[in-house]
Amino acid sequence: MKVLIAEDNPDTRFYYDVLFQKHQHVHISAKDGLECLKIYHDEFENIRLQTDAMQKIQPFDAVVLDYKMPGRNGLEVAKEILAVNPHQRIIFASAYVREVLMEAVRQLRQLVELVQKPFNERQFIEILEDAEVYQELGKLDVDINQIKLGQFRHEQLRKLLEILKELGRRAR
Repeated sequence: MKVLIAEDNPDTRFYYDVLFQKHQHVHISAKDGLECLKIYHDEFENIRLQTDAMQKIQPFDAVVLDYKMPGRNGLEVAKEILAVNPHQRIIFASAYVREVLMEAVRQLRQLVELVQKPFNERQFIEILEDAEVYQELGKLDVDINQIKLGQFRHEQLRKLLEILKELGRRAR
């Protein structure tokens, strides 16, 4: 996986570095919202120049945003990223009260994910790696947007994928 992280706390950025190296995910860290947007736009443009105009551009499997950051806060960053790429997966990882975050995220009018800090390693990685499950489900012609609206837990998504793969094997 390739992940972009925007986090202003150096200790938390270091935690992400260790976490992603341990799980062998490529990541790029930004220290604030403005740096995150620059990195995102640069990656998006590089990929756009190298691909067919009809292809969907996904510079990152996920963008992990802290909510409160200098420069631009996570909500502003998410709005700008989703304006360029409405299919980009956004995960807010914040210590803000979940209800406050949910109210702010409603402004986006798109599905994003929330992870409450402090979180444990296993919890975060499971949420992050759902992208791989969604990708596999997409290969099976499953409407991912409908699945995401169901807000299934990681285990439920994995089980759904297993069931659909088994049905596909039986149908052959």
